This record gives sequence, structure tokens and C-alpha cells, in this order.
Amino acid sequence: MPAASAPVFRLYLLRHAKAAWTLPGQRDFDRTLDDIGFADAEIVAGVAADQGLRPDLVLCSTAVRCRQTADAFRRAMTEDLDIRYVDELYAGGANIYRDIIGSQDPALLSLMVVGHNPVIEEILREILGDEAAAEAAPAGYPPGALAVIDFDTHPSDGGLPLGTLTAWLDPDSHSG
Repeated sequence: MPAASAPVFRLYLLRHAKAAWTLPGQRDFDRTLDDIGFADAEIVAGVAADQGLRPDLVLCSTAVRCRQTADAFRRAMTEDLDIRYVDELYAGGANIYRDIIGSQDPALLSLMVVGHNPVIEEILREILGDEAAAEAAPAGYPPGALAVIDFDTHPSDGGLPLGTLTAWLDPDSHSG
């Protein structure tokens, strides 16, 4: 039996972990993870690291809760994990996410996007199809969940190709 070939491109879609409610006078952008969110981010990051799921590059929304979620991956994987913060991922819609993913260097083998719903779920549905996305996340894309999608072709400015879900890490299914 021949060995499975490596994917041309791997995309990690990570929704930020559970965040606290907005405090009076606080901007949505400044919301932090709550205690459950911090724990969930550590759990999913640890499981990903244990399974060797390490992206070459992380593009993260500049919102505080996304930065805190990405920091859990830096701690679990390596301090030199390349995390770049992208303002457009905070309020951008699916077109912005698509453009950011498709505009990466074609030599890049894997990319993690840390962002927000409903866009993360919309992108998942687009690249897996509604049926496969609903099977992976029947109740929607939960906070702190990570989808790992493999592609036979590299995304381009023209759009995202169909991919195959190779891993689904949901904090609820991996917590003690």
C-alpha cells in the first residue's frame, strides 16, 4: 500500500475561544477570554501540538480574544511560531478572509487563520461543502474549535478550492 502523499496546502481554521461579555464602557475589540476560554485554548493547542499539527504561519485577528487564543498555540508549540496580526480579520467578511488566504505565497505549505464567527464557519462550509461542514460541526462552529483542512491545490486570488477535513479539535470533546 503506497504512503499517503502530503497535501499541497493545509489550512487551520481556528475560532477564538470563549470570550467574556463586554464590560460597561469596553469595546468589543477589547473583550478578553473568560476562564473557560483560556482553559479551552490551552486544551486545543496542547492536543494540536501533541498531534504534530503545527502551521508554518499564523494570521490572527488583532482583537484581544484572538490574540490570547493564538498565544496558547505559541506556548504549546514553540515560542518562534510565526504569528502575524491582521486588522482586517477583526471586522472583515468572508471575502476578506478568502482574499487573505488566497494571497499568501504559493510556497507556503500551511496557514492558520485565527478569527471570528460567523465568517470562520462560512469559510468552512465553502471549502468542505454544507454536508461535510454540518457533520463536523452540527451545532455550528464552537468557540475554540480548530478545523484542519487539506487541499490538493493551493488557494489563489480567484478563490478557495474544495478541501478535505483531516482533523477537528473541539474543546468540549477534548476536555478532561
